[in-house]
Amino acid sequence: MFGKGSRKLLWAIGAALALSMAACQSVQTTQSGVVGVDRVQRMSPLVSEAELRRGAAQAYGEELAKERQMGALNADAAMTQRVRGIAGRLIPATGAFRPDAPGWPWEVNVFRGDNVNAWCMPGGKIAVYSGLITKLSLSDDEIAAVVGHEIAHALREHARERASEQLMAGLAIQGVVIAAGGGGTSIDMAKLAYQVTLGLPHSRVHESEADRLGVELAARAGYDPRAAITLWQKMGRLDGGKGVDWLSTHPSPESRIRELEVYATRVMPLYEQARRGR
Repeated sequence: MFGKGSRKLLWAIGAALALSMAACQSVQTTQSGVVGVDRVQRMSPLVSEAELRRGAAQAYGEELAKERQMGALNADAAMTQRVRGIAGRLIPATGAFRPDAPGWPWEVNVFRGDNVNAWCMPGGKIAVYSGLITKLSLSDDEIAAVVGHEIAHALREHARERASEQLMAGLAIQGVVIAAGGGGTSIDMAKLAYQVTLGLPHSRVHESEADRLGVELAARAGYDPRAAITLWQKMGRLDGGKGVDWLSTHPSPESRIRELEVYATRVMPLYEQARRGR
């Protein structure tokens, strides 16, 4: 049975969720680019962009501290320099989608581990696992495809959109709502940022958008966008796909490759232009 205080808390949370659904805002987070990503998104006012970025910075710092304690943070200096150099070319290209993005407080770190994975938290907090590079023997162009894809999730604010969807559906993420009173809720943004980046799978819509923006980012930065195709071919071959964290929720490599072939071809002129300018 719920006590009086618990009932009050639940009522306040329910009221806040109902208000969130009613006040949900339609936003266009990015320019559509050559690849034509122009879907209008719905965001809850309970999850502001600025607050989620601050939460992400805290959560990212906590992840760095864990990796540092295990001796796994940037353990391979050459690999870290390589990944940061690639990201350093991709980041200026984000301005084609969001004028504010090149000025974000970007961070790029490499975690030593067998995980074939990478992610980017809101506001540009990037992590790449060494296993992704070593197990797949990635070229610089293929690393750019991975990092560009993850950056695209941040540009489109997919983490914020996923959090909004959870709240709008009345499916409070366990442990995120920590207090309520006066008709409002208090949300642990660090925990929320962590959960929507690492704990919840991206939808196929989000994955498709990140693929499309990712190949354009790579092309604009002078990396061959066709490397996204060879990347996913390698992903599909690794343990039959079983060794790749992404493949549990991402579209099948076959369907993904067909789409990437279309969009890589579309952005080839940008790649050629970038190469001539280097």
